[in-house]
Amino acid sequence: MSGTFVGMPAFPPLAHPAFPQAAREAVRNPTLRGNLRHATHTIRGKRARAVGELSDWAVLREAGSRIKDHTLRHLDRYLEQLEDSVTAAGGTVHWAADAEEANRIVTELVRATGESEVVKVKSMATQEIELNEALAAAGIRAYETDLAELIVQLGKDRPSHILVPAIHRNRGEIRDIFAHEMRAWGRPAPEDLTDTPADLAEAARLHLREKFLRAKVGVSGANFMVAETGTLVVVESEGNGRMCLTLPETLISVVGIEKIVPTWRDLEVFLQTLPRSSTAERMNPYTSMWTGTTDEDGPRAFHLVLLDNGRTDTLADTVGRQALRCIRCSACLNVCPVYERAGGHAYGSVYPGPIGAILSPQLRGTGSEIDASLPYASSLCGACYEVCPVAIDIPEVLVHLRERVVEGGPAVRRGNKVLLKPAKGHAAERAAMRAARWAFARPGALRAGQRLASRTRRLHPRTLPGPGRAWSGARDLPAVPPEPFRDWWQRTRGGKDGDR
Repeated sequence: MSGTFVGMPAFPPLAHPAFPQAAREAVRNPTLRGNLRHATHTIRGKRARAVGELSDWAVLREAGSRIKDHTLRHLDRYLEQLEDSVTAAGGTVHWAADAEEANRIVTELVRATGESEVVKVKSMATQEIELNEALAAAGIRAYETDLAELIVQLGKDRPSHILVPAIHRNRGEIRDIFAHEMRAWGRPAPEDLTDTPADLAEAARLHLREKFLRAKVGVSGANFMVAETGTLVVVESEGNGRMCLTLPETLISVVGIEKIVPTWRDLEVFLQTLPRSSTAERMNPYTSMWTGTTDEDGPRAFHLVLLDNGRTDTLADTVGRQALRCIRCSACLNVCPVYERAGGHAYGSVYPGPIGAILSPQLRGTGSEIDASLPYASSLCGACYEVCPVAIDIPEVLVHLRERVVEGGPAVRRGNKVLLKPAKGHAAERAAMRAARWAFARPGALRAGQRLASRTRRLHPRTLPGPGRAWSGARDLPAVPPEPFRDWWQRTRGGKDGDR
C-alpha cells in the first residue's frame, strides 16, 4: 500500500455540551418535535411495508452482517486489492490517516486543477472531516447539490439526520431560507416562491443546474466500494449524484475504509437492503457505478481518498467494531424514541441517533463531554437493533461504551494500546456497580439484602435522592416484592428442585 496507515485521531469533537443539556433545549422546541415526529413516523411506516414485501428479509439481513464481518476481518487484504483495481482502471488512490490529511489531499487536488469551486454529492465522510470548511479556508467554494444538504448549507445549519439532513425544517422554513439566501450563492429564488414541494424543488433545480454545467471538479463519497473491480457505488434519489459524477472533468471521492465489499455478488445483498431500509423503495431511482476513467465518457481524472480517521482504532475493539458494519440507512434513527424527541443536533456529530451514539465515541474517543455522554443517549429499548439491516447490536455496544466511560480501561488510540481513565462525574455509578458486583458474588449477602429490602419496603422513598433523582424523575421506582423470589420458591416448592 502506498503510505503508512494507522488509526489517527478522528475528527475533532465540536464545542458542544453534553447530550442531556443539548437534548433539554431541543425538547422545549414544539416545532422541532412536531417536524421530527411527523417525518420519522412517516418514514418508519413506509419502511415496514417495503421490508414486509420480502419473505427472505431475515436471510438478507444475516447475509449482510456476515459479509461485513468477513470484510472487516480481512480489511487489509481487500483494501490492497481495491487499490490495485482502481489503479489498473486509471484512477489514483490516496491514503488519509485522519481528517487533516484527507482535507490537505483534497485541497491540493482541487488547486492542481486551477479551479476555485466544486460541486458535491451528499457525503457523510466529507462532513465528518469538515471538508467544506477546509476548502473555504483555501479559497475554494463547495456547493452541496443534494436538496436537503442545500437547505442545510443555505441555512447556515448542521445536518440532523443521516438520510434527510434537513428533517428538522418544515416547508415554510425552507421557503424562507431559499428566498433569503439563494441569491448570495448563485441564481436567486423566484420572487413568487411558495412553500409547495413542487415549487421548492423547481427553485433548487434551477439554482443548481448552472453549477452542474459550470463545475470542472466534483467531490463525492460512496455507499460501497467493490474490491475485485475497483468500482464505486452511489445510490440516491434526485439525480444530482449522477450529474456530479459524470459532468466534471475531475472527480474526487472521499470514502471511509469500512465501505468496502469484496465482490459484485456481495453488493447484490446491500442493493436490496439499503433502499428498503432508508427510503423505503425497492431500489433507488439512481444507482451510479464508476470504475476508474475512460476516454469516451465521464471524468478524465479520478482520485479515491481512503479515509481512516479512527476506524482502525474502532476495528481493534472486539465489541464496538460491529458499528463499522453500518451502511448509513438511518433506520435506527426513525424508530428511536430518544432521537424523535431530541433531534439530531443534540448528538454533536454528523452521525446522530443510535448509530451516532456508538460510532462517534469510538471514532473520536470518550475524552470530551459530549462523547462521554453519547452512550447514555438511549433507553436501551432495542428497537434500533430490530430494524438494522446488518444486525448491529447497538444496545450491546452502548452498554460496552458506558462501561468504558465509567471504569476506563484498555483501548486503542492512534494505533497504540492505551489505558483510559474513568470519566469525571461517574463516581456514584462506579460505586454502585462495584457494590452490585460484590453482592452478586456472595449469595449469602445477596439473600440477606433481598430480605432486608422486602421487610423495609414500606419505608422506601418514591424517588431516589441525589444523582438518582434524574432517573426517578421520569419513571416509577420498581416496587420491592413482599418476599424475595428464592424465599417464595423455597416456601411454595419446598426446595424440591434445590434452593438456587
